[in-house]
Amino acid sequence: MTDKSMDTLDHLDELRKRLMITIGSFIVFFILSFIFITDIYDWFVKDLDMTLTVLGPLDIVWVYFSLAGIIAISLTIPVLMFQIWMFVKPGLTEKETKTTLVYIPISFLLFIGGLAFGYYVVMPIVLNFLLTLGEGMFQTMFTPDKYFQFVFRMTIPFSILFEMPLIVMFLTSIGLISPQGMIKNRKYAYFALVVISVLISPPDFLSDVLVIIPLLFLYEVSISLSKVIYRRKLKKEQSAEQTQYNS
Repeated sequence: MTDKSMDTLDHLDELRKRLMITIGSFIVFFILSFIFITDIYDWFVKDLDMTLTVLGPLDIVWVYFSLAGIIAISLTIPVLMFQIWMFVKPGLTEKETKTTLVYIPISFLLFIGGLAFGYYVVMPIVLNFLLTLGEGMFQTMFTPDKYFQFVFRMTIPFSILFEMPLIVMFLTSIGLISPQGMIKNRKYAYFALVVISVLISPPDFLSDVLVIIPLLFLYEVSISLSKVIYRRKLKKEQSAEQTQYNS
């Protein structure tokens, strides 16, 4: 067997190891979440002025598995990020290793920040607005599957979209994008973000606005962060060129 084949097998074995650790972590977190699922459920519905209506026994199973799955995924994300970092670490320099390691806790914090923003800011406003539309006309009654679909729709997209600044910083650091390019293509980016906002939010104007504004703000923040990373990148390149020239 050639050295190249052995290297490939080693990489595949390492990848399998990292995947198994991630999957194992998800299973552990899922089991723990399922053990405390009633407490988790009570926390999610504590602000509701009504009791959710179950139309069949499978609704209960769907709610339990969905909640446990979402909690498990959230807790597994930092483990996944760390395992990706461990996989690519052998190919990084010491400086690159320290730099990329910082992205792991930041990524998790942004993910949690997106969840919190969607749950505590966007969701109550949208829910109250939608309930007001039918006040005095309908008897309001939620089923668990409909309610939690609404909760997930108002939170999960934000947890993903809040990663935008971090992704932009990383892509800028490896030279795939630049702040000048982001500024030049701002109108196209805005259009794409508006389309995404309309797709992920409920079909009403208020929901669209509440989603669009933070996304546009995140894009502008991403441009500012990209400028910082880009300037640092240029200084490093100029310093390296100067050192090479002097030698």
